[in-house]
Amino acid sequence: MKYFGTDGFRGEANVGLTVEHAFKIGRYVGWYYGERQGRKARVVLGKDTRRSSYMFESALTAGLVASGADVYMLHVIPTPGVAYETVDGRFDCGIMISASHNPYTDNGIKLVNSEGYKMDEDVLELIEDYIDGKSEVPLATGDHIGSTIDYMQGRNRYIAHLIASANFSLQGVKVGLDCANGSASSVAKPVFDALGADVRVINNAPNGLNINVDCGSTHIDRLRRHVVEQGLDVGFAYDGDADRCIAVDERGNVVDGDLIMYVCGVYLNKHGRLTAGTVVPTVMSNYGLFKAFDQARLSYETTAVGDKNVYACMRKNGYSLGGEQSGHIIFGDIECTGDGIMTSLRVMEVIRAERETLSQLCAPVKLYPQELVNVRVKDKDAAMGDPAVADAAKQADEFLGDRGRVLVRASGTEPLVRTLAEAPTDELCRQANGIVLKALEPHRAE
Repeated sequence: MKYFGTDGFRGEANVGLTVEHAFKIGRYVGWYYGERQGRKARVVLGKDTRRSSYMFESALTAGLVASGADVYMLHVIPTPGVAYETVDGRFDCGIMISASHNPYTDNGIKLVNSEGYKMDEDVLELIEDYIDGKSEVPLATGDHIGSTIDYMQGRNRYIAHLIASANFSLQGVKVGLDCANGSASSVAKPVFDALGADVRVINNAPNGLNINVDCGSTHIDRLRRHVVEQGLDVGFAYDGDADRCIAVDERGNVVDGDLIMYVCGVYLNKHGRLTAGTVVPTVMSNYGLFKAFDQARLSYETTAVGDKNVYACMRKNGYSLGGEQSGHIIFGDIECTGDGIMTSLRVMEVIRAERETLSQLCAPVKLYPQELVNVRVKDKDAAMGDPAVADAAKQADEFLGDRGRVLVRASGTEPLVRTLAEAPTDELCRQANGIVLKALEPHRAE
């Protein structure tokens, strides 16, 4: 794919991703789901809080309406809220404007089909051809021109869905929430309030420029301090578009996606709700997680990195739980995409039902030290195709032997090569990564 990566079309606003791109995406999508089939398309559109999201919202809307589509505007909402409402409202497709955990200077356009899944690649290829001028679509005229509808009730229905998914009370539970100054800012607190929790929220005052800035699931230290200083029972941090969740236990320890999968997997299996007794992590999950699964007699099936790959495996095999270390967790019995707020509710369900603290629930897992290094490169495909880099990765793996492993992969959304070392000590991790980093030197971007 030329423009669309593993998580949509992403780039620096008006540099890698421009308003012209957004307009053309709207034009093609509006025609593809509408006039091409002799009818009017219905598209639901949401965004996160970064400043450029409003610009891209206008460009997408103009393109969609110009092709004859009716656009239902959810405004600021989590990405999973768009996926949910696409299905619940029976829309032809959904569009989310967000660059997730990236800085505010970036943005992205994510497309989901009518079933709430990430858009089929054959459709994305057609959109890319249109962007590159390889095809044309007609402009709508007269009463065929589309309209825009303020669709705030869609967001309200999503909030109601989250609340209804929890069949327990949080009365007397002190919960900290870090909303990353992003999409969760207008959704998470109302959900926990409705369940009776004593909610202490931080980073829920978005100004267009502060999304993900030293906050949220990728900058967890502030929430850790907040939980300890306030004497809270648990804390949850979301990313910019709230499809990720990282938890903090009552002691201030980080509970990442691997630990969340363990806690929820053991609980669901205990109650006969874990299909085939199997969890679906990615190859990036910690070796300690796999050992803990073995001890708990849970099966696991690993996939390539990306929640898209996790869900494809879950859907193919009917599995009910999967996710990533980064906090993308999918509960297949109730959703088809990661939902950070839903994940936090599922963790709360386990805490309440088992009558244990989060630290006690996580105790059986002994995680290995990991070192992840992101190298910004001139061309990630060239770097990954370099025999010297492949040879270095093999040498690093041989250096660790059965003590650990090294994984080298390209980012799906940024010009980065990521090298992950996992071993019994931090020093071994650094030594193993050093072998790969030396080989990547010629590829570094200036």
